[in-house]
Amino acid sequence: MTKPAQSIIEVDNLSMSYPLAHTRVDVLRGVNLRIAAGTRVAIAGPSGSGKTSLLLLFSGLERPSSGRVVIDGVDLGQLDRDGLADLRRERVGIVFQSFHLLPSLSALDNVALPLQMTGQRDARDQARSMLARVGLSGRLDHFPTQLSGGEQQRVAIARALVHRPRLLLADEPTGNLDDTTAESVRELLFELNRDMGTTLILVTHDLDFAARCDRVLRLHDGQLIETLPHAVHSPLPNHQPSAEGSTGAERHALPA
Repeated sequence: MTKPAQSIIEVDNLSMSYPLAHTRVDVLRGVNLRIAAGTRVAIAGPSGSGKTSLLLLFSGLERPSSGRVVIDGVDLGQLDRDGLADLRRERVGIVFQSFHLLPSLSALDNVALPLQMTGQRDARDQARSMLARVGLSGRLDHFPTQLSGGEQQRVAIARALVHRPRLLLADEPTGNLDDTTAESVRELLFELNRDMGTTLILVTHDLDFAARCDRVLRLHDGQLIETLPHAVHSPLPNHQPSAEGSTGAERHALPA
């Protein structure tokens, strides 16, 4: 019998709400989820549906209103701010839509910085190797303003992966790129996922991008609905099926 893949993300009864004027807005409502290590998972949904909030909860940058998030066996609710920062430095990489590179540092120094913060002496050598891995060995000394959008995103990806995290969270990584550059970044993310074995969790509006992942989770009314990748362009049904009895293209998210 094949042993089930280890879950790198476990979410139990996760809820999150925000205050708005004299009321509260429920973004996530009782979400349950398991994601196996090494997989590629897309989280899709309209703007404001809670995709980025879910990613921030996975990273420990936000706290849920209730429920539990476990990343690589670690219950985030049991960690203080320093513990969460340590977890991100050791096991999680994050790629943002807006790159978030430090303008005063070269590409090499931007990528080396996370390792230098942990005292690694060979930080620049590792950064140089990772930049070569993403096709930027000729841009080591360039500053962000001297790089194209696609090159800046590649630097951001190299920085997110230089410490070889178990989990990579990417929030609309191609949202600010033209079509040609976006496709090269998509291919790079999938290639690095295959070669490094890093679990890729991708937030995207691009359903074609999502369809190339192993799993697609669509956020609707605070709930995660799992969609078969080949059916991502199908509309969500008005009546959401239960996890136990659903069939066809749409079903509530189940353990991996």
